[in-house]
Amino acid sequence: MRAVLALVCAAQFMVVLDVSVVNVALPSIQDALAFDPPDLAWVGNAYALVFGGFLLLGGRLADLYGRRRVFAAGLALFTAASLMGGLSTSGGTLIAARAAQGLGAAVLAPVTLTIVTTTFPEGPLRTRAIAVWTAVSLAGGAAGSLIGGALTEYLSWRSILLVNVPIGLVCLAAIRFLGPDAARRGGQRVDLLGAALATSGTVALAYGLGGPPAFTLAGVILAGLFVVVETRLARAPLIPPRLVRPRAIWLGNLAMLLAGACLNPMWYFLTLSMQRVLDYGPLQTGLAFLPHTLLTMLVGLYLTPWLMRRANDRVLVVAGALIGVAGFLWQAAIAPGDSYLTAILGPAILISLGGGLLNTPLTVTVTSGVDSADAGAASGLMNTAKQVGGGLGLAAVIALTGEPSGGREATAQALAAGYGQAFALIAVVMAVVAVLAGALPARRDNAVTDADEAADGQRVN
Repeated sequence: MRAVLALVCAAQFMVVLDVSVVNVALPSIQDALAFDPPDLAWVGNAYALVFGGFLLLGGRLADLYGRRRVFAAGLALFTAASLMGGLSTSGGTLIAARAAQGLGAAVLAPVTLTIVTTTFPEGPLRTRAIAVWTAVSLAGGAAGSLIGGALTEYLSWRSILLVNVPIGLVCLAAIRFLGPDAARRGGQRVDLLGAALATSGTVALAYGLGGPPAFTLAGVILAGLFVVVETRLARAPLIPPRLVRPRAIWLGNLAMLLAGACLNPMWYFLTLSMQRVLDYGPLQTGLAFLPHTLLTMLVGLYLTPWLMRRANDRVLVVAGALIGVAGFLWQAAIAPGDSYLTAILGPAILISLGGGLLNTPLTVTVTSGVDSADAGAASGLMNTAKQVGGGLGLAAVIALTGEPSGGREATAQALAAGYGQAFALIAVVMAVVAVLAGALPARRDNAVTDADEAADGQRVN
């Protein structure tokens, strides 16, 4: 079991890392490939939008074609696309490679969680395994800026993509630990129409939030068509209607979507705040994120599983969300000339503690009690909620916060005020997460003894 958990966590780390690893390297990429400023944003957007849009399809593929087979396919595509991106000599090639990475990630990310939930039985053993998976996922996102800054500073921007190649090859070589897939049942189909509607609707909504309103309307229409296809037309829907009927799943995924709309945009605005308000360089910015990475891992790996044996999951989600609110409000006070202690480290402690507390119990809530035949769909739905929430949340907050012009000092002050508004808005959304979490049902397997946990922990380790 330890080898399986290590394998899927390594793959998940790569997927989450590549969401944010390019941020610090964007100026170097622009210089090297002569990107126009509007096109440069697609280095990140091509990955994020394709990733979020195809997650539902990726989750269902594991149920239809087998976990090992789908894991290998997604990992191979992601690794090959990383190599293509690292060797790109034009902007168009790099954007295409990033989109292919996003497709590979959409196949790979949900199957990693599916393997965890089908390998480890419900109860404290699965809770501990999910805690490890969640901590690695959070650390991957948090470490993106640190790793990207260090690789760009000392090697090249190409290394942030090429580093995935040896990791991917090692994971492919270790795939034998997953065991064989069960025989595929006949008559099963992939809901390609649903996948196309989900992806195009997500892209249209994200683009419309900061662009022409017609795209927002198109996104809403496509989302409505997706619901019709899934509930009325699809023979093998990406989201089986029976899956979203339980309150824990539909309400939990709504909370997950809004949490993603808080935690993912935070990295974007905090990176800009460090470089444009506090005047940090790329490597210094990456190092400044180190507390976020370490605290998130420590809370997710040790504190949260311990608390989950002693408190109800929804209590932990509410507590984590409220601690996050306090952290984002503190972060909103950032100003030029502030020290690292008050501007970054203090808020980081609260934000990392809050995020680490809420993610594992929320993940357990939306994946518990699901039939094994729908495990991939449940994982895909959860990952989709998180990624789509992050993409739509970032687009919405950017649309609501402008970037004023002026002298250097005036611009720093004005930017600090604008970023402060963004963090305050994120705090409001996180408060809504706390309200929704209060309505979640209690998890059935909370009553666990320390002896049970110790025995299960030995089997995981």
